[in-house]
Amino acid sequence: MPVSPSPTPSPVPSPVPAPTAPLTTDRLLLRPVRTGDLPAVTRLWTDPEVRRHLGGPVTEPVIRIRQRRIVGASGFHAVIRVEDGVLLGLVTVEPGARNGETEVSYQFLPEHWGRGYAREAVGAAVARVLETAPSVVAVTQEANHRSRRLLEAVGLEHVDSFVEWDARQVLYRRRRA
Repeated sequence: MPVSPSPTPSPVPSPVPAPTAPLTTDRLLLRPVRTGDLPAVTRLWTDPEVRRHLGGPVTEPVIRIRQRRIVGASGFHAVIRVEDGVLLGLVTVEPGARNGETEVSYQFLPEHWGRGYAREAVGAAVARVLETAPSVVAVTQEANHRSRRLLEAVGLEHVDSFVEWDARQVLYRRRRA
């Protein structure tokens, strides 16, 4: 379930400050990306279905750079199913990413869609962000109805629509209560 589009994928994910303590839910563990996670994370970057609303699959040179940079990088969380240790997806938290607000984005492998994992992981990440930040935002393509439903399910509200990367986008926000 992709969220933020990228027209030409950035060659290097930006390491950003974020809570380093792993985050757990009933079924999931969100922890820093490890070397052993790279095959699954690389699938997230190359799977046409995952990348449908994200500018398409990432190119090989960009993948190689990202693989070197993402392991242990702050803000990038591998989403692991606790029961069997399978990597389901990636949740990214970037403080100050969009007009000074913390942005949450996510990608999950298609075989894990529709089971509530993304909602559980993103909901936990949003709750963690709101412990210290006044608000959190997420952007998705207007046409990405699954992501829009997920963002609404975790309490974000549609606050803006605009064109970016040659596609209609929607901005969602949740403020600390």
